Amino acid sequence: MLGDVPLPVLYGFALIFGLLWGSFLNVVIYRVPRGKSVVRPASCCPACETPIRPWDNIPVLGWLLLRGKARCCGVAVSPRYPLVEAIGGVLSVAIVHVLIAPLDPTTSLARAGAIYVADLALVLGLVAAAFIDLEHMILPDEITLGGAVLGFATASFRDLSFVDSLIGAAVGFGVVWLPFIVIYPRLRGGAGMGLGDAKLLLLAGAWFGWGGALVVLCAGAVQGTLAAIGLLVVRGKIEEPEAVRLEREEIRKELEAMTPEERAEAEKELADDPLAEEAGEGFGQARLAFGPFLVLATLEYLFFGRWAVEAFFGWAGG
Repeated sequence: MLGDVPLPVLYGFALIFGLLWGSFLNVVIYRVPRGKSVVRPASCCPACETPIRPWDNIPVLGWLLLRGKARCCGVAVSPRYPLVEAIGGVLSVAIVHVLIAPLDPTTSLARAGAIYVADLALVLGLVAAAFIDLEHMILPDEITLGGAVLGFATASFRDLSFVDSLIGAAVGFGVVWLPFIVIYPRLRGGAGMGLGDAKLLLLAGAWFGWGGALVVLCAGAVQGTLAAIGLLVVRGKIEEPEAVRLEREEIRKELEAMTPEERAEAEKELADDPLAEEAGEGFGQARLAFGPFLVLATLEYLFFGRWAVEAFFGWAGG
């Protein structure tokens, strides 16, 4: 039973397990947008492709001991790597503290473990999605739709029925798809949000029902707006990620090398991609990845949302 395992043991296991999976997240974040396998080859230096030694790949500690540089060629290694690893460890411990430890001590270890693994898979996928979206402004279907399927399969862990989960997913997708992807382009000539954002809200609805999806959308919108205002105050403008600009240049080079017929066909396909053209001038035309704010709001709901909603309605009801 869960009560038979000392809390320090649970926390220690969660920290180590989360750090290890956080290390794997760096592989996902780097390779998935580039269409590479996350399994093969083994981890290697992105600069010279020398395989990384196991002891240099220890989460957080390996980066600190090497002072942020690759042992093989001395190239600087982004601090994003230990940051993602640390986030994995912290979120894993948070799941145990907030969601597992409060369970009835008579809960079987199998059930408690299943809840922990499901929630860990969710948070790790969300973290990967946030970093990918920040760099490439895309949200991979493997994460959004895969996470939604996991939400359907584990709905009972959160006292949701399968039907409630399906309705939540439909509402989450619909509140973005209809107004921002169908209606908004006809009024303004460009999508207000991406289809990936709609799929991310679908995931939130699958996990937390239609109410949770709406809370995530509202909380994400508020935090995204505040971040956009902050960027404008500090930098005076909102710039696209460098990777997006480089990918656009690569596409243009590929188009130039095509035959006229091939180019015409490719341009038809690119017409539906909002990132194929540079963003226009002005705040209304600026592009800011919204996925990270939806991710943040989803994590907030996972850890605090149900308590906050209950507290609000308790206060509103007197």
